[in-house]
Amino acid sequence: MSSAEPPAEGERLQKVMAAAGVASRRASEELIAQGRVTVNGETVREPGRRVLPTDRVTVDGTAIQLDVSKRYVMLNKPVGVVSSMADESGRPDLRTFTRDYEERLFNVGRLDAATSGLLVLTNDGELAHVLAHPSFGVSKTYIAKVEGAVSAQTISRLLSGVELDDGPIAADRARALPGGTVRESLVELELHSGRNRIVRRMMAAVGHPVIDLVRRQFGPLHLGSLPVGRSRDLTKVELGQLLTLSRSGGRPAPDSKDSRG
Repeated sequence: MSSAEPPAEGERLQKVMAAAGVASRRASEELIAQGRVTVNGETVREPGRRVLPTDRVTVDGTAIQLDVSKRYVMLNKPVGVVSSMADESGRPDLRTFTRDYEERLFNVGRLDAATSGLLVLTNDGELAHVLAHPSFGVSKTYIAKVEGAVSAQTISRLLSGVELDDGPIAADRARALPGGTVRESLVELELHSGRNRIVRRMMAAVGHPVIDLVRRQFGPLHLGSLPVGRSRDLTKVELGQLLTLSRSGGRPAPDSKDSRG
């Protein structure tokens, strides 16, 4: 008498796709049949394929998360809060914004205490490590209120590069926003640098010290209308974009220092 077959490992692909919120099981089966789904880089056309939470699945080239225990949160960090889960000096830290979540969340990268804006919180250690690593060079967009009237020549200088103590740096994009006065200007800067306090140091180097700084974008994520001090879960679309970015390997950046605004 032959022994029983061991149970198959993993869950059926269409089931985990449905659990991940991609589509219903039937719609997921149709996506698979159309050749729009890959598992670990291989196009799969049979819905009975079994997958594990560690397998990498994409739909139309966008990554999906099979591990439903993972959580991804966007926070609009206020000024005065340090990017730490336990500040040794007793300053306000991120525990204020994570204590209501069942999962143990931690921050992806950092914003200095004087900078507000978009910060990602997650319990996905792999994604956090990749996206926060300076060599990955995730693009970040900031709005800076600075002293003085910023000229076209200053914008050109930011784009061509300024010399700092730790070497030259150039913005990927820079523009002066409407509403500036002789005393103050608003500047939008996009950088992939991971250097510490890079925006503040760049603007000081061109003669326009920062008064206020907000990070509006991190990779594919936009802060939108999320109020200061509030958080929300990433949407399925945002999560797919973030996972796709983290799994792509990214582009190496020349910088290798702490990632803060």
